[in-house]
Amino acid sequence: MPEVKKRRRLGRLIALGVTLAVLVPLGYLWATSLVPGSYDPAEMGYADYGGGPASSMEHMSHGDMPGMSVADLTGPTTGIPNVAVTLTARKQKFQLASGETIDGYTINGTSPGPLIRARVGDLIQVTFVNESVPDGATLHWHGIDVPNAEDGVAGVTQDAVPMGGKYVYRFKADQAGTYWYHSHQVSSDEVKGGLFGPIVIAPAAPGDVVAAIHTYDGKRTINGRTGTGRINLAAGTTARVRVINTDNTVLRVGLVGTPYKVVAVDGRDVHGPTPVTAAYPLPAGGRVDLEAVVPAGGMRLVAGTAAVSLGIGSTDPPEAELPADTVDLLTYGTPAPLGFDPAKADRNFEYRIGRQVGFLDGKPGLWWTINGHKFPDVPMYMVAEGDVVRMKISNTSGQAHPMHLHGHHAVVLSRNGVAATGSPWWVDTLEVGNKETYEIAFVADNPGLWMDHCHNLPHASQGLMTHLMYEGITTPYRVGGKSHNKPE
Repeated sequence: MPEVKKRRRLGRLIALGVTLAVLVPLGYLWATSLVPGSYDPAEMGYADYGGGPASSMEHMSHGDMPGMSVADLTGPTTGIPNVAVTLTARKQKFQLASGETIDGYTINGTSPGPLIRARVGDLIQVTFVNESVPDGATLHWHGIDVPNAEDGVAGVTQDAVPMGGKYVYRFKADQAGTYWYHSHQVSSDEVKGGLFGPIVIAPAAPGDVVAAIHTYDGKRTINGRTGTGRINLAAGTTARVRVINTDNTVLRVGLVGTPYKVVAVDGRDVHGPTPVTAAYPLPAGGRVDLEAVVPAGGMRLVAGTAAVSLGIGSTDPPEAELPADTVDLLTYGTPAPLGFDPAKADRNFEYRIGRQVGFLDGKPGLWWTINGHKFPDVPMYMVAEGDVVRMKISNTSGQAHPMHLHGHHAVVLSRNGVAATGSPWWVDTLEVGNKETYEIAFVADNPGLWMDHCHNLPHASQGLMTHLMYEGITTPYRVGGKSHNKPE
């Protein structure tokens, strides 16, 4: 019997040891995954200087830098605005243009919100009022390289506007193009629910057509209308169809019924566009301007499938599906000067997107990683004003990611080692497919603290986001805390 007791005691000790060997590391991983209830976004993660030249940055941690506050990097504070609008956000039930009832969010009672139109050089002033969005809200000017304080990111460039509050945005319309605005507070919920709208910087023209594509409760729409709609334009009119993808995944779009040109991408003109009939792969958050002369029988914008389309012409053109082939901007158009030399980069960064099992904020799961690190222990890409920056974005995560850099436009240099040979391919939102690698470059010419994240917004909420930070920039805002800022 003593031997039996000894064996039992030994068995219990072994079982306890095994249990501790499993639980202690799990407990450590759980504890180290917790995200603080409130934190300074300028101090998150670890500094990555991209091999930059010696500077004051190399002698201090990135969170200790003295310098200019994000709050001081505003647009013009004086002057009478050329465009002044008030946008009021509400959480409510509303009707789509096609009649279906949605329980979501509106701006001035509709979704999409009202079109803002301005000309290059205009001073834009938007007074944003949160009437009834419980989690707070902001307005981010997606694709417009505004001064940092006007960027509309909760916890980074401002506090979320609470119910009953308001916030005034002021910025110059410096670059013509097609853009959109949306909340950058709990954006995976608020944008999905309808808190967005279009903004076009260009004079109104007879052939201008704005087409915002969005899916509400599983119903894909163009300008808030399911099924097929029509815009009446006379045959012979040169139409510019400004397509905005406000959803979370890439969408094949294009005109059927006539060849068309891709004349602008993400608000930047394409050099030397030629007629195509192929579909255009539009990333989540991205915009593309399609140009064609309206034929006698009309033409049709197709959003993925002919069942969701917009007829353009004086007659209703027949429905047709998009062809299987796609426009490839790596070779489309003709070369033109970039205005800087990417070969003389001051910073060279890597943005490696992966995925691993573990904990994030105490929750077990399969989480996105950046350079092998889970949020918030991710690289903070550090630059100085005037730097030429190169970045290699690679993706081995198993899913595609539309990567969006705030405050800047970058040019695509290569994809999977193949150099770009067409028009300069300028983007603010780049679709990076699984097992793809892109090289991009840009000039750091807009000081601030800028988000660089996946615009599949649930992915951002799951940790696929970091920042581009200029030397000497600080922010008075905090993620979390009493302002309940959630910038994903």
